[in-house]
Amino acid sequence: MAQENSAARNSWTSLIVHLVLIALALLSMTPFCWLICAAFKQSGDTFAYAFLPWNHLDHLTLSNFTDLFREQPFFRWLLNSIFLATTYTAVVVTLSSLGGFALAKYRFHGQRIVMVLMLVTMLLPSQVLLGSMYQLMNRFGWINSYWAILIPSAVSVFGTFLFRQAMLTVPDELLQCGRLDGCSELRLWWDISLPMVRPTIGAYTLMSFLASWNAFLWPQIVLQDETKYTLPLGLNNLAGLPEYHIEYGMLMAGTLVSVLPVILLFFYVQKDFISGLASGAMKG
Repeated sequence: MAQENSAARNSWTSLIVHLVLIALALLSMTPFCWLICAAFKQSGDTFAYAFLPWNHLDHLTLSNFTDLFREQPFFRWLLNSIFLATTYTAVVVTLSSLGGFALAKYRFHGQRIVMVLMLVTMLLPSQVLLGSMYQLMNRFGWINSYWAILIPSAVSVFGTFLFRQAMLTVPDELLQCGRLDGCSELRLWWDISLPMVRPTIGAYTLMSFLASWNAFLWPQIVLQDETKYTLPLGLNNLAGLPEYHIEYGMLMAGTLVSVLPVILLFFYVQKDFISGLASGAMKG
């Protein structure tokens, strides 16, 4: 009898928890649902209805999307963002995993000092370095160039330490066996270590892509040609169209399109992303 009562209480508790989680999930999705609805509404109806004009569904239109691609270089902005985000993600994940592998599996003089200095750099707000970074990029002649965006951020201290913690779980004996079989150090990193830290790769890939995709301040400073703008800069331009008139429908359509690649990437790496976060929590 006691077991039945306990099972009933557990089932009711589980039901209440699930209902609360569903309610919170729906609440958090409300802004995104509003965005989707606003992207298909005419500009005059954007704020006239909470979501869809149920009594005037004939007011829904695709003109926001067609005008966006016809009147603005939005497709170019989209390609620029995809190029920068994928290139940045590939470079920073590669270099961070190499640095993490070196810090986890090699011992060298001054290792602790190097790690302390790396951690100290994380204490500096990135905004403090904007002036000196701009001056340096100007001397290199990289203003209005993608090099000014990719090179300064190619090495991530956070990513290096994230991979270091993951690489510590790779057995040293396995690496020794690889060395006995004639594997080079790069093959030990590529063929043995990386497959064993795949959840960390998935999690950091998503974080890096998202960081580059949403970057606004530094690209706004160094990019001057509109054809080189990324999506955040282009959408900011849409919010400041001439004559102080904002095409909210077009702006919402552009925002919706800019969100889709990130959603697709998340669904592709969600298993590794969740596994990486869970393994990090258990190690912590």
